Amino acid sequence: MVLLRHIPFLRAVFLHSITAFGGPQGHLGMMMKTFVNRRHDVTEEELMDYNAFCQLLPGASSTQTLTLIGYKRGGIPLAVLTLIIWVLPACVLMGAFSFLVEYLGKQTLKPEIFKFIQPMTVGFLLYAAVQAFKISIHNPITRVIMTVSAAATYFLFKTPWIFPILIVLGGFVTNLSSKRIPQKGEPPKKIKWGNIWLFAIIFLLAGAGSELARKNNWPDRRPLNLFENTYRFGSLVFGGGQVLIPMMYEQFVARPQSQKLLQRNPHIIRIDKDDFYTGAGMVRGIPGPVFSVASFMGGIAMKDYGKTMQGIGCVIASLGIFLPSALLVLFFFPIWHNLKKYAAVYRAMEGINAAVVGIMLAATFYMMKDISTESVKISILNIGVIIGTALLLGFSKLPSPVIVLFCLLLGWIF
Repeated sequence: MVLLRHIPFLRAVFLHSITAFGGPQGHLGMMMKTFVNRRHDVTEEELMDYNAFCQLLPGASSTQTLTLIGYKRGGIPLAVLTLIIWVLPACVLMGAFSFLVEYLGKQTLKPEIFKFIQPMTVGFLLYAAVQAFKISIHNPITRVIMTVSAAATYFLFKTPWIFPILIVLGGFVTNLSSKRIPQKGEPPKKIKWGNIWLFAIIFLLAGAGSELARKNNWPDRRPLNLFENTYRFGSLVFGGGQVLIPMMYEQFVARPQSQKLLQRNPHIIRIDKDDFYTGAGMVRGIPGPVFSVASFMGGIAMKDYGKTMQGIGCVIASLGIFLPSALLVLFFFPIWHNLKKYAAVYRAMEGINAAVVGIMLAATFYMMKDISTESVKISILNIGVIIGTALLLGFSKLPSPVIVLFCLLLGWIF
């Protein structure tokens, strides 16, 4: 019954899940608007702290950040409900597309109504970057870290390890001096590390089970292989969906083309290249986490086994891809909260937040260069959507879903 008082919050999470376009960069801006400025579930500083912490972990960072907001409000039960409500709409949509892809033409899955979603996403990111700048950049060293992080991210955006490297370096640089933030009082003596065992056991069991099934040529091993593949992706991917999708392509499309591999493992999961690109493109046009593309891939991977097993494949892949993110963030966050009592960690947060601001600024400009400039009219409209979105977020009380609906309407009109 205690959870009943959190129904307004869960309703806000649901609205966020069906309107949050554009991946983790755009999601952060929408979280800033909804859960900080409108609902006051967390402060700006807390949101930036959660985001910086989640950037240090593999997995779906926007999913982990939102899960922590639920954790802060109502502990693990509310965090789990927040996670489910957030990922379910996108996973259901992408799973449904795995059934529809063979019946619908590829062009049908790319409606023009989404044409202004990308510039809108850049507008959300621009707004979040400006807000984060106000909070985190306040002295010369943070300005230097931000600038270096922005430049490195822009030129190495497709390199997955650039994000954790910059974050670690940012924390290291601000720890070179202990004068600004000295240790106050005694730091905690003991940190409990035991909770990570569940994540590690699942990882090891999934890998061992998949390899055992391959060596013994189990005829019905594909669901087990699918869970191992997606759980491994969710455990090891740094950098979000732009890194996950290439990893999936290598696993499900490129590797199965090797005749030598096929001879050794004839039951390897294979996905047609056209189907893969359809799913990878479609996930950019729906709200919610980009990691929900795994639901589509899971359905396609199991479609040869019938409709029931195809549906089960969607569920297995969804569970496999998001479970590591949840386990890592919920088990490590209490440790992180304890570690923050050390002055060294508090000093590191200063540099980490500055690096995150640089990454956000670089992502803004990186995404802007990919926006359509096919005509002067479209270019002007795109620039107008970027600036208009940022201004509406900063100076109006319009909720994020209204701005998304307006951009969808704009795409339908033009």
